[in-house]
Amino acid sequence: MTIRLYNTASRQKEELKLIEDGKVGIYVCGVTVYDLCHIGHARSTIIFDVLVRYMRARGLNVTYVRNFTDVDDKIIARANELGINPLVLAQENIEAFYEDMGRLGVLNADIEPKATEHIEDMIRMIETLIAKGYAYAEDGNVYYSVEKLSDYGALSGRKLEDMKAGSRVAVDEKKRHPMDFALWKSAKPGEPEWPSPWGAGRPGWHIECSVMSNKYLGETFDIHGGGRDLLFPHHENERAQSIAANGKEFAQHWVHNGFVTVESEKMSKSLGNFITIRDALKDYPADLLRLFLLSKHYRSPLDFARKDVLDMHSGLVRIYRTLQRLEALIGEYHPGDRPDTGILSEDIESEFLKKFVYFMDDDFNTAGAVGLIFEKVKELNRLMDGYESSSDEGITERLQFEREKLLKAGSVLGILDKTPADFFNGIADPDSEVDEAEIDKLVQERLQARRDKNWARADEIRDQLQGMGVILEDGIQGTTWRIDV
Repeated sequence: MTIRLYNTASRQKEELKLIEDGKVGIYVCGVTVYDLCHIGHARSTIIFDVLVRYMRARGLNVTYVRNFTDVDDKIIARANELGINPLVLAQENIEAFYEDMGRLGVLNADIEPKATEHIEDMIRMIETLIAKGYAYAEDGNVYYSVEKLSDYGALSGRKLEDMKAGSRVAVDEKKRHPMDFALWKSAKPGEPEWPSPWGAGRPGWHIECSVMSNKYLGETFDIHGGGRDLLFPHHENERAQSIAANGKEFAQHWVHNGFVTVESEKMSKSLGNFITIRDALKDYPADLLRLFLLSKHYRSPLDFARKDVLDMHSGLVRIYRTLQRLEALIGEYHPGDRPDTGILSEDIESEFLKKFVYFMDDDFNTAGAVGLIFEKVKELNRLMDGYESSSDEGITERLQFEREKLLKAGSVLGILDKTPADFFNGIADPDSEVDEAEIDKLVQERLQARRDKNWARADEIRDQLQGMGVILEDGIQGTTWRIDV
């Protein structure tokens, strides 16, 4: 098994070399729960959900840790706007996260710690950093001294002398260097606080993830992931404080997914293009959102453009129409939402799955894997087109075999987990005013015209139906129709 992933730290693809053979520890920075999740959160969460699914399908024993940042400046500011307790707001948004991600087919991580559950562990790490000379206390605050770590900035590729204070690192006269960052913040009126050797206060953002990843995966672990927006300062600072505290490397591989834009613009509430997952689910089926978010390479930027999403919707409908045809020919099936462990680790008898593994092993190329699925759908339709005239007695077995492999790939990507009936019921438009009797009548007229070889009339009826938003699909079992959704 040779899985290659792009390592942000080395800026190149590398073979995934595990600390313990057959086992992989993955830590992914979860959301800061100050508001509902948006489409950018959906992309990152789905990408790492599929990464975990794939590694398990390849036979690896995965421990997946994804945290919640439930105490933070943004949470406090938002809670003050709403006039509620910050910890109450955080819990409400954690519950909303589970609801939204559940609708998108995201599986729970193995361990899902909250920052507020690990305050004592954070205090201990901060004490260690002070004792080793990497941190200092000032008026109830504790700061990490970035100048003490010789290669600070190595992960993000920045030089300390060129850096300026970032959006979450305010210049403070109490700091010895403007890039020093807070490990502990002294208490302010109305904010959550905990006792500490430096007085009442709360942890800084970065120390939270260092402590939780170390606690559940060890001081050095295999993969650290998250959105590219977290690379600096969050991941840079995580790495710095963890190396300083433990005296060893932090994560062996760093994996970051690209940004999401909306209609070619950065997502922003001020621009009116801020799309929460709940808003997106009002306009598009969950299956479609998941497939679209996997249709580009995870490191590439992705533009959430309505036209492109609708194009992918047409593709998803084609897949389910193919599964519907297969169901009519070879019987029903019962798709699942979780791939069996090891389904891609043994000898793979399917050329399709071999190609699927090739794409996924090569830096987790879900875009290539999605394209492969569409190719397989075309092949299956060609097979079914010749089903009745074929003299090959094994064609039914072949169709069953190929459907099974298609669904295996789908289960790894977390798609195709519905029956055709459930899928099409789910995308039906309850407000549409469709005269089914009229459509059926026109379909029958077109069929008769085709039998009479009156091709001009047949084409005329097809054009008429297309103008009504009706798509016709001709097959060996007859003609079916659907509303273009």
